[in-house]
Amino acid sequence: MRVKTAIHAIIITFSLLFQFTFANAQQAAGEPVKLLALGDSLTAGYGLGPGDGLTDVLQMRLDARYGQGAVQVINAGVSGDTTKGGWARLDWALFDEPDVAMVALGGNDMLRGLEPSQSFENLDNILAELERQSIPTLLAGMLAPTNMGAAYQEEFDAIYPALAARYEVVYYPFFLDGVALDPQLNQADGLHPNRAGVDVMIDKMFASIEALLYQKGLQ
Repeated sequence: MRVKTAIHAIIITFSLLFQFTFANAQQAAGEPVKLLALGDSLTAGYGLGPGDGLTDVLQMRLDARYGQGAVQVINAGVSGDTTKGGWARLDWALFDEPDVAMVALGGNDMLRGLEPSQSFENLDNILAELERQSIPTLLAGMLAPTNMGAAYQEEFDAIYPALAARYEVVYYPFFLDGVALDPQLNQADGLHPNRAGVDVMIDKMFASIEALLYQKGLQ
């Protein structure tokens, strides 16, 4: 048992060394680390002007943090998309060969009252494929409101921590943390963040994004 554990530790160590070596080679060649943002309207920037969407603001923050050209954010957000839709278009989203990914899906599943078991299965498929392709991933969770009923809320809210543990991804528990239900940070529909809300979202999750990029050698 101890021998197997030691071998497993050696394999992980060499894997991390390879990732860091590859990332350093990318930077030396002037190639950006590509960050795929797979999501719905919250990722796509619904209702916001040019430069104000989540991926636009994230790109600006990453340019300031790591230098312009170090990271390229790929906006793969589709308004109205569900976890099923995200899974269906994953192959297309991976066409740009991203180095890391952020998965932020499930809000529309919850709003439509879709079965949590189906949302779990779709996200499971997405994370399994990203793992198969050795793409480090950040999973951004979603929470169901109390008006969905206690049973639904409990089952839905359990999806993300369970998957985060299964795949050992970088886990950010609530994508709308600090923004949800705050009228000053949302558009008139009360569901989508305004520019101020986007800033709060990025502020709160930026450390998790840094942890994701660290796996590709960015410090």
